Amino acid sequence: MTKRIFSGAQPTGNVHLGNYLGALRNWVALQQEYESFFCIVNLHAITVPQDPAQLVEKTRDLARIYLAVGIDPQVSTVFIQSDVKEHAELTWVLNCVARMSELERMTQYKDKAKGKGQNVSVGLFTYPILMAADILLYDTEVVPVGEDQKQHVELARDLAQRFNSQFGETFIVPQPLIRKEGARIMGLDDASKKMSKSASSPKNYISLLDDEAIIRKKIKSAVTDSGTGIKFEDSRPALANLLTIYSLISKKPIKQIELDYVGKGYADFKADLAELIVLWILPLQAKIKGYLDNKDELVKILVAGAEKARARAEHRMKAVRGKIGVTL
Repeated sequence: MTKRIFSGAQPTGNVHLGNYLGALRNWVALQQEYESFFCIVNLHAITVPQDPAQLVEKTRDLARIYLAVGIDPQVSTVFIQSDVKEHAELTWVLNCVARMSELERMTQYKDKAKGKGQNVSVGLFTYPILMAADILLYDTEVVPVGEDQKQHVELARDLAQRFNSQFGETFIVPQPLIRKEGARIMGLDDASKKMSKSASSPKNYISLLDDEAIIRKKIKSAVTDSGTGIKFEDSRPALANLLTIYSLISKKPIKQIELDYVGKGYADFKADLAELIVLWILPLQAKIKGYLDNKDELVKILVAGAEKARARAEHRMKAVRGKIGVTL
């Protein structure tokens, strides 16, 4: 039987080229191999303060991007997390199974809580349990994630095994699927840090909604390393990152790109990379705008996706309630 995958993204910040090359592009391919559930995880977003009106709009924008990049609602289940109440219900159950020590080890919590002192929300501390609930609710067998999210899938595995041990076989124990090539697209302004939706500077990323002039400007100003020649080397991480982006978009091997730029410098390479990105992104932006202009179709897709997800989630929660003794 076809295996099932689950993945999702938060409707915050600006969805960027790194999100596409590291995750969305992979999801589009995986939906042909797996029964796929792709969620807009808006409950994760509220672990930090959000403007409510903006969160609603960002949620719709992310749904448009999912569909525009090629996630097919006729093949995959596309839905908004908060439309399926079982996510929150299973989170509470797993809160009662998880251990404080497990959450205290989460490196992303430590990073995000840094400098916030007593103002860190409980939700930020416990959101890995919500992520575990997201995964386990759908009998997920494979979770496509970046290396930085592997720890959260491991927590989901631990919670599934502990629940099964305490209450009997209930959850499938999921496996992470980590894409190596292009899984970590680094910032254009700092090649030591991942391209991020929450970056303090817009120079860090190419937003999927950036216009042509902004894209050219950002690529032109992208940091480069010392040395000459266009060559992929670990000692030149900024150039290696740009070459990775070029390779993934053009579908050319890096070795071929290096040969194409023998005798040329950064200026030529950056100018060509900017044009490559512009030519690739304009049709995508047209598709996004198409869903923006047709809100009724977007809502119809999300409602249908939520109904399908809800049926699966309620089936799993019915079993959970029976196992823990909270149903008559």
